[in-house]
Amino acid sequence: MPWPEWALHRRPANANTVAMNYRHAYHAGNFADVVKHAILALLLEHLKAKDKPFRVIDTHAGIGLYDLTATEAGKTGEWQGGIGKLLRGDGKPAIDLSRKLAEALAPYLATIAAANPNGKLKHYPGSPWLVRHLLRDTDRLTAVEMHPADHATLAALFAGDIQVKAIELDGWLALGSFVPPKERRGLLLIDPPFEQPDEFKTMFERFEKAYQRWPTGIYALWYPIKDIGAVANFHKRLAESGITKILGAELWVRERTTPDTFNGTGIVICNPPWQLDRTLDTLLTGLAPILGETDKAGRRVWWIRGET
Repeated sequence: MPWPEWALHRRPANANTVAMNYRHAYHAGNFADVVKHAILALLLEHLKAKDKPFRVIDTHAGIGLYDLTATEAGKTGEWQGGIGKLLRGDGKPAIDLSRKLAEALAPYLATIAAANPNGKLKHYPGSPWLVRHLLRDTDRLTAVEMHPADHATLAALFAGDIQVKAIELDGWLALGSFVPPKERRGLLLIDPPFEQPDEFKTMFERFEKAYQRWPTGIYALWYPIKDIGAVANFHKRLAESGITKILGAELWVRERTTPDTFNGTGIVICNPPWQLDRTLDTLLTGLAPILGETDKAGRRVWWIRGET
């Protein structure tokens, strides 16, 4: 399978070197990435159901493409508990998927295949690569990355691509700089590293301000499930914000009682497409026993706040 035309002349000559530039190289393809990117792919497919062009704004883009055979990925092996549970090293399915789960995963797995044209599971596409692969000719991506070296790698990956702008900027500032997009239609992905103790507070406040400027956009806010008290408080603030149509989706791979352990992954989606809640329930119901590490693994999809 050939690489997409936009990526042919920008494919990293040495993917090991590329992966070394970004800390997410240690975690790329883990269980959280599988859930997040599978949902991201579904959101894009919903946006493409209408003819009007759209823009995706990725506030914490990273380097775009990761090498699963590099030293960083090998040190943690986290991808083996994520994409490695869906695909073998030769790119073939690691397990038999139910028809409904296979349908829900199809856009995501097609992107994995496109990033690995020789059939082997070597590269893992981050959100910018995944988004770019799924865009139509009329759609656009604004990929924001603050780290200078990571931005340089990201910019090189998309050099000359008129549909992508790779911008070196604090992702939180991007919410004020690029919202609303001129297309007035699209998706804003907020995916911070959660290295700061007040990250939930910052994410809520920046999302709330962005929503006031662009209330019709789709927002996807990713977060780790560690301190369930902090997560519950985040959900409470969202529910009390006055903003309607907020959907929550979570998957945890073990019991959620250890606040210093990465037990699960969650996404809040504002203005989700119609019936996305049903699709996500199918997706996470199927993924929980596959990605789960203990019998305490589970999932939930629920309305944090509905339309009224």
